[in-house]
Amino acid sequence: MATGAKQAFILAGTASGCGKTTITLGLLALLRQKGLAPQPFKVGPDYLDTTWHTAISGRKSRNLDNWMLQDDTVRALFSRAMETSALGVVEGVMGLFDGLGIDPFCASTAGIARLLNLPVILLMDGKGVSTSLAATLNGFCDFAPGVNIAGVIINRVNTPNHFQQLSAALGRYCRVPVLGYVPEQPELHLPSRHLGLVGATGKSVNLEPWQKLAAVLEQTINLPLLLSRCQALPSLPVPPLLLPDPALADGLTMAVAQDDAFHFYYQDNLDIIEQSGVRLVPFSPLEDSQVPACDMLWLGGGYPEMFASQLAANHAMRSAVKQLAGRGVPVYAECGGLMYLGGSLADASGQTHTMCGVLAGHSTMGNRLKRFGYCEATANHDTLLAAAGETLRGHEFHYSEFTTSLPARQQCRKVRDGQLVRQWQGGWQQGNTFASYLHLHFAQRPAMLNRWFRTARSLQ
Repeated sequence: MATGAKQAFILAGTASGCGKTTITLGLLALLRQKGLAPQPFKVGPDYLDTTWHTAISGRKSRNLDNWMLQDDTVRALFSRAMETSALGVVEGVMGLFDGLGIDPFCASTAGIARLLNLPVILLMDGKGVSTSLAATLNGFCDFAPGVNIAGVIINRVNTPNHFQQLSAALGRYCRVPVLGYVPEQPELHLPSRHLGLVGATGKSVNLEPWQKLAAVLEQTINLPLLLSRCQALPSLPVPPLLLPDPALADGLTMAVAQDDAFHFYYQDNLDIIEQSGVRLVPFSPLEDSQVPACDMLWLGGGYPEMFASQLAANHAMRSAVKQLAGRGVPVYAECGGLMYLGGSLADASGQTHTMCGVLAGHSTMGNRLKRFGYCEATANHDTLLAAAGETLRGHEFHYSEFTTSLPARQQCRKVRDGQLVRQWQGGWQQGNTFASYLHLHFAQRPAMLNRWFRTARSLQ
């Protein structure tokens, strides 16, 4: 257990694409080298950046989402994660004040900073600018109350003279200290897929580039000054976190698909299930021939389209999944898991691959986003996770379309600034199998897991 005063900071940006993830990873590598065991977090619903945090830091990264979750739940998850670390590093999302709609604190980095009372280290782009950077910084500092911008790091600064010019301008016109700079790193590229990163798996991450970046940051960023700008976190009791009913969970086993094709999981979701008393057993739909003996099956999101040939060629696994669902074992699938449960999948080249055939439907990959962002889903019939009339909050991000004759079980909608932006139907159930494109955080309502566990328990 970590002892003594605890600190944390948020690395925020002025906009998307300013280098937050790369520099967060470099800082995590540097802090780990110095023996500080940083606990990483990510603002928002991103399940890819967290895999990189985990690989570089050696600690499971967590999501902090104040749209899917109530404020007290976010506080509880943050406090629990910080129990075993003295230093928290939170990567922001988009620009500091960007979130859902025009409210600067709704689903934004600023919202999490204010909620958890964390100092913000603002990452600014220094390319092609000089004194104007001071005007930008003052605008961010004065924009909204309750956000403590404690320091600035300037990215894409390639000469010491340029940094001195920028630092002098910020020193004269701004009240926030400059903590250092980061030169451009053209040789350092994070692999991307669609609009986001490819998730990092343990066997695929080469740590050497991040160790080299850490060495650069040690020379160009004043780390002691950065840490001195982060006040100690208050010693408050850890807020209670609601968990599923242990009487329903105890003794159950859940098989969880975890490999290169399926790895989009919020770590707190896995922990909540396990802490409730369920035993989690990972398996690979790519490599294994059988689903482990289980009372429940969870197929998370991922990239089944990238591994469609291999998934299709694994006849034994596809048959095992179909037989398990046919026996009534409750199966839950999100996004990529939905695609795998369908009858077939057409990849981006148009080639069609046979999938499990649990759900009568076909997935087709497109070349643009079908849906992206936060949404609410109200069950219009009972499902594995929700009773009719219950509403769940989640996040969609997919390029595929699922075509089926099965009736949709959810009425979905996207609301922004109090206005309905879009609505559609989704979520399909056959027997005890439920699948949708929605990625859910289970901490928003443990009762959804109780429904799943109760179904499993009824079959024993």
